[in-house]
Amino acid sequence: MTIPAALTPKPRVLLGPGPSDVPHSILQALALPTIGHLDPAFLAVMDDIRAMLRDVFKTGNPTTVPTSGTGSSGMETCMVNLLEPGDRVLVGINGVFGTRMAEVARRCSASVTAVEGAWGRALDLNDFKKAAGASRFKLVCVVHAETSTGALQNLDGFSGFAHDRGALLMVDAVTSLGGVPFEMDAWGIDAVYSGTQKCLACPPGLSPVSLSENAVTTLQVRNAPVQSWYLDLSLIGQYWGTERVYHHTAPINMLFALHEALRLILEEGLDVRHRRHRTNAEALWAGLTAMGLTLPVPDAERLPPLTVVQVPDGIDEAAVRAQLLKEYNLEIGGGLGPMQGKVWRIGLMGHGSNRKNVTLCLAALTAALRAQGHTAKDDPLAAANAVWA
Repeated sequence: MTIPAALTPKPRVLLGPGPSDVPHSILQALALPTIGHLDPAFLAVMDDIRAMLRDVFKTGNPTTVPTSGTGSSGMETCMVNLLEPGDRVLVGINGVFGTRMAEVARRCSASVTAVEGAWGRALDLNDFKKAAGASRFKLVCVVHAETSTGALQNLDGFSGFAHDRGALLMVDAVTSLGGVPFEMDAWGIDAVYSGTQKCLACPPGLSPVSLSENAVTTLQVRNAPVQSWYLDLSLIGQYWGTERVYHHTAPINMLFALHEALRLILEEGLDVRHRRHRTNAEALWAGLTAMGLTLPVPDAERLPPLTVVQVPDGIDEAAVRAQLLKEYNLEIGGGLGPMQGKVWRIGLMGHGSNRKNVTLCLAALTAALRAQGHTAKDDPLAAANAVWA
């Protein structure tokens, strides 16, 4: 074969559903010299990461670690560690990732009861109560930020509901952690997983996970070993804990990158970071509305890091995305599942949530829609500037 040329990927402005733009200092961390996964210097990095993750999750849980793999590996880690065949699971489904939670639970041989909600809307706790009746469950599972629809879930009351039915509360925070307020301990969450490639502004490849004391007890009293050796937190915990027992070779340089990503988040301050995401999202929403576009998720349930936009009638949505990529080097996402071809998904996550990107997106989208005959109702940039002002 002919040896390919060295890779020289063109930088993009990543405003899709993930991955998000990665700051230069995090890319530099990836390029640091690789050292051994049991090197004392690397063990100190691991300790830093665990401490910073606890701060970002707002938890004191000792079992707070980044697992090797993307966000879906975190989902599977929580499921395989906490479920055994025949366990009953109650899963909220209002998008692709609730659907995936249910599928992973079924593959753990659990009995799944689905609580179905409208895509693009938050779930109603009363629907969980109706679906559960007087039954008891092992897990109650909810997506905090549904990436496929742009809906943000209010978690008030969910932990009390789950615990009253003997269940642990498990939450998907892949697109919310680092972008909107998240309070693991205060909200009574027992198991949570996230991903590095969204609001943490790190390359994809790790999934931070945290288990409460009750969740750890559930793991310890299992009747059978965890079905996945690779994702067994009782084994992984011996590497991340004081024992430092080898489990698998850690992705050294990805962990260097996560260390820098978490450091930047805490340096900025979580409250400041959350306000930045909210303000830039509101500017984007104002600009899109001025263009005459519809945002199908109600404002009170809208996810600041990820906005879903309804494609106007007569517009070729894929052609718009292709034009943005070709002419403006700008990536936005299309719809998934029943929303495929009907919506765009615009991400303002982590480092990418800034005024420059909002302005570029609004200007580029205006031009791409104009090319297909859609005229903006009002000036989108003036509307966005009014929010920042």
